[in-house]
Amino acid sequence: MATTAGDLLKLFLAERSRLVRAIGRIVGSHATAEDIAQDTYLRLQGQPVTGSDKGLLFRTARNLAIDHLRAGKVRAAYAESVPRQEAGDEPQADEAMIAREEFAHFMAALRTLPERTQRVFLLNRLDGMTYKAIAATLKVSVSTVEKDMIRALELCRRFRNEWAMRDSDGTDVP
Repeated sequence: MATTAGDLLKLFLAERSRLVRAIGRIVGSHATAEDIAQDTYLRLQGQPVTGSDKGLLFRTARNLAIDHLRAGKVRAAYAESVPRQEAGDEPQADEAMIAREEFAHFMAALRTLPERTQRVFLLNRLDGMTYKAIAATLKVSVSTVEKDMIRALELCRRFRNEWAMRDSDGTDVP
């Protein structure tokens, strides 16, 4: 079954409006749905896709939409974890910038993990799922979930240690 880049493009263009509507129902924003639809195309580019792989297209889009929502939860959880300013204290613009930069670097680091490891981490830390529930959802063993969590938590530890080594102006400390 030979496939070409044209097969994916034809499928994407034929289903684009339905895809954007389906994503929009998940994320609640047409503009975000457009972005996720484009990300879906990019994600599938280079993979063997035929005109009959409509299910793969929609499943990939759904997963990306859910990942988008989870990332929003991560941002919200991070924002809540930052100590609140005392009444009358002016939030420092540089502190907010550093917090945003730290979060962006953390998310970039998280994206370096294999996709399943990212999902395991997010399902556990954001959705509060147990390892057993995650294993059932992803159809893997509990041991696999444990190993993925170890990998994700090691990344978190490395990230925290590396970030702590930065000095106040954002450069790496030797």
